[in-house]
Amino acid sequence: MTLTLALNAARSSLMAAGTQASAVSRNIAGATQDGYSRKNVLVTTMPGNGVYVAGIQRATSTGLFYNVLKAASTSAKQDTIYNGLQKIAAATIDDPELDQSPAAQIAKLKSALQQYASAPDNITLAQAAVNAAKGVASSLNDATKTVQSVRADADADMATSVTAINQLLAQFETVNTAIVKGTITGADTTDHLDLRDSILSRLSQEVGVTVATRANNDMVIYTDSGVTLFETNARSVTFDPTYAFNAGIAGNSVYIDGVPVTGAGAVMPIHGGKLGGLAALRDDASVSYQSQLDEIARGLIEVFAESDQTAAALPDVAGLFTYPGGPAIPASGAISAGLAGTISVAASVDQGVGGNPNLLRDGGISGNAAYVYNTGGEAGFFERVQQLVDGIAQNRPFDPSALAKPNATLIDFAGSSVSWLESQRKSAGDESTYSQTLLERSAEALSNVNGVNMDDEMSFMLQVERTFSATSKLIATVDEMLRQLLAAVR
Repeated sequence: MTLTLALNAARSSLMAAGTQASAVSRNIAGATQDGYSRKNVLVTTMPGNGVYVAGIQRATSTGLFYNVLKAASTSAKQDTIYNGLQKIAAATIDDPELDQSPAAQIAKLKSALQQYASAPDNITLAQAAVNAAKGVASSLNDATKTVQSVRADADADMATSVTAINQLLAQFETVNTAIVKGTITGADTTDHLDLRDSILSRLSQEVGVTVATRANNDMVIYTDSGVTLFETNARSVTFDPTYAFNAGIAGNSVYIDGVPVTGAGAVMPIHGGKLGGLAALRDDASVSYQSQLDEIARGLIEVFAESDQTAAALPDVAGLFTYPGGPAIPASGAISAGLAGTISVAASVDQGVGGNPNLLRDGGISGNAAYVYNTGGEAGFFERVQQLVDGIAQNRPFDPSALAKPNATLIDFAGSSVSWLESQRKSAGDESTYSQTLLERSAEALSNVNGVNMDDEMSFMLQVERTFSATSKLIATVDEMLRQLLAAVR
């Protein structure tokens, strides 16, 4: 080997070692940064002698990264659903000592009626039964307010999520463009690739995504249902929030490039992410629970309805429990949306507002004499009160679409509603725990592949230092030999 070749080899080695030292410094600096992946310098031997840097490569695993995206999306969805159901349960059924659930309040009403039936001449027991009925109506009213509040909060959070998605897509477009240009020109794009992965991770928490990589590291993003979110340019995600909710309001859909991805009209509904969880909470779980509350209210009005006691064959009318559409009875076979929020106790039986609680025993609560049961005005008349007690314990049909027992007593149906909500909450909690564990394991596996190990970096730094030392000695030796050669020539 000539001195010139030896000097060129040493110079190329020195340049490669400098690049390696720079990469080690980047790795050490990025060790504590979220989303940073270890950088490796690709050193290749040149023909003849010497080395050169072929490029800088990220340590990564595409499969593990996609697993992290999916786990993050699922975890965000289940957490959202669980938290929403937790709010509903905490306000309607969570404190057994207070017995504030509709099922517990109906059981209290039944007990009060049984006591009243045993002493129908006791006005105190009559008012106690009316107060128990007011407790039932109040629990249904409050539960409805809670459900609609949770739906309104979910709708507002959907608007926030849509804003976040649009911002992330705009950032993604900027970074993706830089990556494509850098790949074409051969520039180092590893930091941009880290940033793009970080944006994808945050995006997957908002909405379930799948990705595809094309030529020049160009990436395309789809929702987990197949709707394009990004292809060269970010797609527009739009949503019009609903500022006030009641049981009859469905809430607006989220649109991606004009395609509905949430709501009943969605042909390609999203499945994961916070946005998917909020849509499921607003449009499915809370709506089903509201339907159960409305069916309980309808059952109460039917059980306590008064029937014609004459030969006129008049239709049944609302009795102890009424609503704004009274005195007509709500139609059976169709859920009366929002009925639980408007049910109340007839003022004519409430002693607190000048009513007569004994009308519960005698009938005629609606003010029509045709519906009076105790026509003789007997103080010991108990048949009507006992009839109401038996009615609470009698099986009756409920709308199957409410997802509780389709044929049960009023108390059993209300109890099945509690069980349904607890089952949904437990299922969401279990799914949340599982998906969070899966996310942690997937993130740990990915970190083992692309994370920075300080011991390894320091060990590699020592190798680079030895390379510097050896190369320096080689250059010094060549320099001395050249000096002696020139001296000899002189």
